[in-house]
Amino acid sequence: MTTGTGSGRGNPDVVVVGESLIDIITTAEGPLEFAGGSGLNVAFGVGRLGANTGLLTVLGSDQRGDTIRRHLESAGVQVMPGAVRLDRTSTATATLDNSGSAQYTFAIEWTLPQATPTFVPQVLHTGSLATFLEPGATRVHDLLEFFAGKCLITYDPNIRPDIIGEHSRAQRTFEDNARLATLVKLSYEDAAWLYPGLETADVACRILDLGVKVVVVTEGAEGSDLYSKSAHVHVPAPRVATADTVGAGDSYMSSLIASLVKDPAQDFGQVHLETLGVMAAAAAAITVTRHGANPPTAAELDAALAVSP
Repeated sequence: MTTGTGSGRGNPDVVVVGESLIDIITTAEGPLEFAGGSGLNVAFGVGRLGANTGLLTVLGSDQRGDTIRRHLESAGVQVMPGAVRLDRTSTATATLDNSGSAQYTFAIEWTLPQATPTFVPQVLHTGSLATFLEPGATRVHDLLEFFAGKCLITYDPNIRPDIIGEHSRAQRTFEDNARLATLVKLSYEDAAWLYPGLETADVACRILDLGVKVVVVTEGAEGSDLYSKSAHVHVPAPRVATADTVGAGDSYMSSLIASLVKDPAQDFGQVHLETLGVMAAAAAAITVTRHGANPPTAAELDAALAVSP
């Protein structure tokens, strides 16, 4: 990781490694464009929650790339050096169904800039397309290997079956990355795709056996389950009116990371898991009440937690 970008905030406590793109959402009124990509969304969400955050990514030297930079800056997120490397910024076109769930069509290029690590963040996060698409995926894995044991590592595979390739190879890639992580978060759909026929608890046990400390499985309105070797908790999802689900999983992930920054103690017992899950579920619930990947600020999340039963 190279040092900062002249923001005056110093080296970030959280470094997110992942893709940045523009989400193009088709609506009855016409297409709407939002800064997106799992890596970008997670970094933006962590920044909004008050953690000093940097994003190692690639952007196009175009208007959409400028839009992404401004978006990240609005949450205080540093764009790590070497980001502008593409002729055009990647895009994901989302079509929403009647429930607000999104189906994506991607036009993405992922090539990670070379970065020589010169500091160790408190948390390193990666996931999604960045860990499956070459040539960048190999560099991401190299970074995970370098930082394993030096800091907390979080990983969310955010599976996109249409573009990540053949199942057995993707499963192998997932496990190679997961065994370097402290915490792995995946959706119920991710778990079912990676390990067809296995119950959620069995998937969690398999991932824990890789050496992961915490496995989180989210299931939208059905809530989430958090597992460690010593505990398991189920956290219900707050009941809210859903505008769309874009960015909900990334918002959940952002909250987990922000919580680890505030309380890096790694006991991961029942109380700790419940604290992590309740805060993350509240963050995701706020996000789904508004369009696009629009995660809460720290003040919004604190207010929601203050009125929750």
